[in-house]
Amino acid sequence: MFERERGCLSVTSVALLRLSCLFSQEPFEDGYANGEELTPAEEAAAKEASEPKGVVKFGWIKGVLIRCMLNIWGVMLFIRMTWIVGQAGIVLACVIVLMATVVTTITGLSTSAIATNGFVRGGGAYYLISRSLGPEFGGSIGLIFAFANAVALAMYVVGFAETVMELLKVRGKPKVWSKRLIKHLSRCNTIPVNVFLSYSLTIFLLVILVTAIFNYVIGSFIRVESKEPRGFFGYQVDIMLENMGSNFREDQTFFSVFAIFFPAATGILAGANISGDLADPQLAIPRGTLLAILITGLVYLGIAISTGSCIVRDATGSVNDTISGLILNCTDAACKLGYDFSSCKTQKCPYGLHNDFQELCRRFYFYMYDVWHAVTLTMAKPLCLFALCKDNIYPGLSMFAKGFGKNNEPLRGYILTFCIGLGFILIGDLNTIAPIISNFFLASYALINFSVFHASLAKSPGWRPGFKYYNKWVSLVGAIMCCVVMFIINWWAALLTNVIVMALYIYVSYKKPDVNWGSSTQALTYHQALSHCIHLTGVEDHIKNFRPQCLVMTGYPYARPALLNLVHDFTKNLGLMVCGHVRMSARRHNFRELANDQTRYQRWLLKNKTKAFYTPVYAEDLRQGAQYLLQAAGLGRLRPNTLVVGFKNNWREGDMRDVETYINMIHDAFDFQYGAVILRLKEGLDVSHIHGQDELLSSQEKSGGIKDIVLNLESGKDSDADSSKPSSKAPSTHNSPAVQKDFNIHFVSFKYCPDEDDEGKAPTQPLLKKGRHPTFYKKSPTTPLNANDQKLLEASTQFQKKQGKGTVDVWWLFDDGGLTLLIPYLITNKKKWKDCKIRVFIGGKINRIDHDRRTMATLLSKFRIDFSDITVLGDINTKPKKENFAAFEEMIEPYKLNEDEMEQEAAEKLKNDEPWRITDNELELYKAKTQRQIRLNELLKEHSSTANLIVMSMPLARKGAVSSALYMAWLETLSKQLPPILLVRGNHQSVLTFYS
Repeated sequence: MFERERGCLSVTSVALLRLSCLFSQEPFEDGYANGEELTPAEEAAAKEASEPKGVVKFGWIKGVLIRCMLNIWGVMLFIRMTWIVGQAGIVLACVIVLMATVVTTITGLSTSAIATNGFVRGGGAYYLISRSLGPEFGGSIGLIFAFANAVALAMYVVGFAETVMELLKVRGKPKVWSKRLIKHLSRCNTIPVNVFLSYSLTIFLLVILVTAIFNYVIGSFIRVESKEPRGFFGYQVDIMLENMGSNFREDQTFFSVFAIFFPAATGILAGANISGDLADPQLAIPRGTLLAILITGLVYLGIAISTGSCIVRDATGSVNDTISGLILNCTDAACKLGYDFSSCKTQKCPYGLHNDFQELCRRFYFYMYDVWHAVTLTMAKPLCLFALCKDNIYPGLSMFAKGFGKNNEPLRGYILTFCIGLGFILIGDLNTIAPIISNFFLASYALINFSVFHASLAKSPGWRPGFKYYNKWVSLVGAIMCCVVMFIINWWAALLTNVIVMALYIYVSYKKPDVNWGSSTQALTYHQALSHCIHLTGVEDHIKNFRPQCLVMTGYPYARPALLNLVHDFTKNLGLMVCGHVRMSARRHNFRELANDQTRYQRWLLKNKTKAFYTPVYAEDLRQGAQYLLQAAGLGRLRPNTLVVGFKNNWREGDMRDVETYINMIHDAFDFQYGAVILRLKEGLDVSHIHGQDELLSSQEKSGGIKDIVLNLESGKDSDADSSKPSSKAPSTHNSPAVQKDFNIHFVSFKYCPDEDDEGKAPTQPLLKKGRHPTFYKKSPTTPLNANDQKLLEASTQFQKKQGKGTVDVWWLFDDGGLTLLIPYLITNKKKWKDCKIRVFIGGKINRIDHDRRTMATLLSKFRIDFSDITVLGDINTKPKKENFAAFEEMIEPYKLNEDEMEQEAAEKLKNDEPWRITDNELELYKAKTQRQIRLNELLKEHSSTANLIVMSMPLARKGAVSSALYMAWLETLSKQLPPILLVRGNHQSVLTFYS
């Protein structure tokens, strides 16, 4: 016992050890999650998460806070802040700073919410938006944001060049080209630094920047007489009061000045842009971004107030403008301080807030290159573009997705960014470049804010940000503010930005990149669909809102293309279409395989642009499976109301129990208050035996290149039976006497190309490669199709083509609620059928033909159904031709009970065992109805032999009174040797109305 217990303890210890190892592993370490194999997207995430430990990772201070501050402080702080105060005044300058801070703070809160909602990888704004709103918005705004970053470099270079030009005192006509030369030389100098030093100087540069700011603050308290002619007097109340109000010049307005300042606030995403290089992005991005906004905002406000209190708007710079003695009419601050700058009212002076851009940086111009360089270092690494290219949203940009070195440096991205920046440097004017950047960044910020609102509105369980200090309505207000400010700054630039975003959005939507990031767009679509579906359940059906919602017994969706295409013609964008598939298997049901097939064939439907739902079920037989579908298919009001099946062409060759099941399935549809539709093509419907897809698609797919697969084709056998049945059946004692004994077996070689799509091209959807089943087969040229199969294939595609000028003949013989009229009307409204005219045929009497035609025309006009002709069949009740009736008798002869030739007890036993058999009493009782079907077929051949489609009222058989064989014989006789025919029977609920 002790040994046994010790053995158990040993086993338990091993199990616990393994469990401990399992829990200590990194996510996705061994390729499985919840016992399932990883998807390609998860494998990519696992690979990226397990990337080498030699890559540099940063904390929130060095990685986010310092970078954001270096980006926010810079050109605008040192060479435009004094100009902004001169134009707007202290009050409006503070308003401008506060407005920009409000926008960036709201965006920072939204960024923090997105960044804390799961693992964040590299890509910055593009990654945040694309993973929240999907590839359409992410791809469009990502490209614009990457472009804006490149243009921003031009702004920093131009700012640096302006400072250098001021120092070199370049004058005259060559000034512009001298400045451009300096810009290009300085721009070229950034490339080696970007690649080889990348982030190593950030703290050192921040120290220089902070020193420069403190240098100004300390210097502002020291009044230097030599600076007074240039307008700098130190803190003076008179100067502050004079500079409180605005003094816009040179066609500037509040919003034009705001547009020039706003790029100073766009550095808030500097930390998010390098999210892939952060040790803990979820902690670093919120903390570093918001703190940087607070610190830099306070500094900008302090500088605005300080410069407005120390420097006058205009100064000549001449020591000869001093005032000696008391001047009585002295009104401006400079005059009170002993200087007369009144000449600046009539001519432009070189100094003062309005005129000297270098006023703030004059004392520490040697630091400016380093400050500019720091910003360039932060912004130049095009990680946003790199991430966009890696996702292959735009195939043409994939060449920039290659990284180099242990840090995966995007060298090609550097070169592209360099070229874009070089082009915008040629503009040469900081005030022109800044508004361009403002629009691009505002568009990005608007979408980031909208992403948070959208995700919160969708109420997806996956939206669980760790950062709680956000509000969806605040984010929405932030998005609206960004859009409004875009148009106020520059309406045509904002319009152009929106047009570019929408064009890129439409392009990505059209290309449909095969990515699934769990975006809030998907979540909101689900939420709205669920809400609307629940809302519909509380609304009673109305005749005006009726639409055919079809349960189509297609089997595998590819197996009966004609049935699928025709039903899709009158349900597309109008009603529900469910492709039902009853799978019968003698072995144990494999529900995992069923679930995989549901996903696979739903994808097949989407790929073939068929708006339908594939719904397979396991059942003992076709009828039981159909009952499952009739009861459970759909959701709420989105439930089928019409059963659509293909005609069983081979009913006389197979097991008559299958015919019994087929007819009972139609009876079940009426019992469930469904309408019923049967489509018959004289060539047949089922093409799966030609393609050989049953065998391939039900077997496990194997990887590899082109393979030769040998398939056996059974011609003429079970052409319309359910495709899930085995291809061969054991002989049955219940087979009818007309069963064909000999089968022609053909062996055909197919070449299966697993890595090619339907056009023979390599697929652009890498996620579909793994585990997908083949959907296309190339027939070997050495084994051509026989004549019957060739006709079947041609017939199966006839509803995929434009029908041209023709007719849709409607034989409305019974009032079933109007479904027989509604379906052809919906079909002819489609583009493929628009050239076809509706002809209506009705029964009548010879002496009332004109009256019946006028009555029918009035009725159709009230129903608002266009028609080209109405034919009243006055001879519909005449007896059929004798030879046709004799052919019917010959057809049903093998299925008669022939009770006169056996004893009553034996006849009753045979009838119980084979209920499909036809009794003599039954034949006599329904003789008139039999003759009517034969006569209708004669009339159909006479009037509608050239129609593109016939839609006809389906005859009904009383359940339990008419045998399956007789009813099947009626349907066979009625529809044989005709163009495609739809036999339609509604459930006697009206689907058409006169009223609006």
